[in-house]
Amino acid sequence: MRRNAIVGDNPLTSPARVLAAYTSLLARSSRMLACVREHDWFNLVEEQTCYAIEVDAIASAEAGMAFSESERQRKAELLEQILEQDLEVRKGLRQRQDELQQLIGTSQRKRDLSRTYGSLIPLGTPGQ
Repeated sequence: MRRNAIVGDNPLTSPARVLAAYTSLLARSSRMLACVREHDWFNLVEEQTCYAIEVDAIASAEAGMAFSESERQRKAELLEQILEQDLEVRKGLRQRQDELQQLIGTSQRKRDLSRTYGSLIPLGTPGQ
């Protein structure tokens, strides 16, 4: 991985730029949380992909970088907010996973019943 990673158009060569990257990451995390709340799963996946790339770039860039006390404090504040939102995103994803598992189970039961009893039970009938 490159030593001077870039997020956006800025090479992450200073603590100030790394903090700006964390601020950008917080904004992306907020968009991810909004996607979960709006059940916008397609855009959530897009945001998560970019999020992972940014996290890798930041981690690579800040390795061995010296931060002042105030910069460390700001970084900690940003990370705390990011982690709180990450927890909410994960909860939303768990709920969605449970919904999908329930739908799959229902579909499998309908398929099994249809195989057993023939075409008496339409597979696309909601609420069964």
